[in-house]
Amino acid sequence: MKVKLINRTNNALSLLLYTKNTRLQGGETFDDVQQWSHVKQMEHLAYMRDTIKSSWEFVNYTFEISGVTRAFTHQLVRTRNGRYAQESMRTVDVSGAEIKQPEDPGDPAALKMWKKYANETMNVYIDLLGCGMPPQDARGILPTNVCTSIIAQFSLRTLHEMASVRLCTRTQGEYQDVFRAMKAAVVEVHPWADDFIQVACVNTGVCVFPRYTECPIQKFTVNGDAFYPELKNRIKKAWSEIRHEAVPVVKDGRTM
Repeated sequence: MKVKLINRTNNALSLLLYTKNTRLQGGETFDDVQQWSHVKQMEHLAYMRDTIKSSWEFVNYTFEISGVTRAFTHQLVRTRNGRYAQESMRTVDVSGAEIKQPEDPGDPAALKMWKKYANETMNVYIDLLGCGMPPQDARGILPTNVCTSIIAQFSLRTLHEMASVRLCTRTQGEYQDVFRAMKAAVVEVHPWADDFIQVACVNTGVCVFPRYTECPIQKFTVNGDAFYPELKNRIKKAWSEIRHEAVPVVKDGRTM
């Protein structure tokens, strides 16, 4: 598996801060924001992480992902707010493609059987092409673990939302590995983006899959606290009894 960041938004941090700041009357220009000190940028960035996320959509990242399975890409493209360009199996002869074996097949006999039939499937595919069958028809016999490549583009907001669950231990291993590599590629060029791309329990302290008790991290979350049901009920009761409407005002360039 290989993940490469091939493109990104120029002046991403300044653009991110400016699109947030421009919502307020009398906001500074884009050139002004670019001249902000690092300290001021980080202060506004910390504020942004806890507010409306619409501005995050102005920053985009494009990844080239190769050596991954079709099983993975079938899951990846379920993210609606993304752009994709994938290697074709309709017109391309993929007889030389790798078929990735399971990470933990269990019984060695199961892995032996898996390899046997995966190889036989690829040989049948090659034979079908040799008999003149078009690739678009012959591909139907191939397993979903045949390797492929895909180019994917996501906004910072989408990466934030994907990270919430795709960095979770509940996610399939291959997806976790790819997304960890995607995050690392982003943070390498934009270290400030690290806090934007975190698994849900890091952001909120709450496990989003509380029924998955096999997770070794869950014991560190609110869900692992025996008193959590009581806390949840107290919050639920308070919400049902109290009506409050916020009246936000602008102060020092921020909505309070």
